[in-house]
Amino acid sequence: MNRRKAEAALVLNTVVWGATFVLVKAALLDISPLLFLALRFSLATGALLALFRKSRRAPFRGKEAAAGALAGVFLFSGYLFQTLGLRLTTAPKSAFITGLTSVMVPLLAALVYRSRPQVSEVAGVLVATAGLGLMTLDRAGGWIGRGDLLTFFCAIGFAAHIVTLGHFSEYMRFQLLSVAQVGAAAVLALSLFWWAETPYVRWRPAVICAILVTGLLATALAFTIQAWAQQYTTSTRTGLIYMLEPVFAWITSYGIMGEGLSGRAAAGAALILGGVVLVELKPLNPWLHPSS
Repeated sequence: MNRRKAEAALVLNTVVWGATFVLVKAALLDISPLLFLALRFSLATGALLALFRKSRRAPFRGKEAAAGALAGVFLFSGYLFQTLGLRLTTAPKSAFITGLTSVMVPLLAALVYRSRPQVSEVAGVLVATAGLGLMTLDRAGGWIGRGDLLTFFCAIGFAAHIVTLGHFSEYMRFQLLSVAQVGAAAVLALSLFWWAETPYVRWRPAVICAILVTGLLATALAFTIQAWAQQYTTSTRTGLIYMLEPVFAWITSYGIMGEGLSGRAAAGAALILGGVVLVELKPLNPWLHPSS
């Protein structure tokens, strides 16, 4: 019963995250990207401090603060590249390219822990890379758009964030880790927006809605849900559930803005999802090692 509730909560995360692609894209017409992130993460930090106010009585240890800050750097980099890329690409393409995070996690983990990637992981990377090429490369010139490239860097940042959390979450209190990483992202955004860009904002309903939804639901609540839910389900099942995120992004984007994918891009999206399935389920490993 706990596993079912946990996995249902993770599905809710994918619905919220999928819907935010179109919300953020609409909001970025009226607010500069770094200012948007500063407001989003500041709101999320305040909400988490209020939620975990009892946990704050236990002081941060040095390792916890450092681990949370490192996770926050990768988290911020992922959202920074994703937000910048959304201005220059479509919401469905951004969602499917972000989905490459699941493919990159085992590669980064192999580099960090100096382990050899499994056959299914290598196959998944190759399939997903082919899908990325179909989705993003220009048919005539063979170049990748700036928005797609920025979103690809976003997937690397999110993969590094997941690997970092996987390393530190075993001995860190998840409440403090959640507050520390989101707080570090807020500090980075607040320290950058006033000089790295020319900040501007027009307080229209789309901007206010995007800040509230992404700050409270897609950041504070979603990361708390994930920290709780992964006590009752495996990382493989979590990765498979999160494959629904680009699907929901595609549906909401088409329903709200009429923004879909071409046939070529849809084929690339299917290959990306296929690559993620290979990485998460590892179907080739039992076939290659039947005795295991």
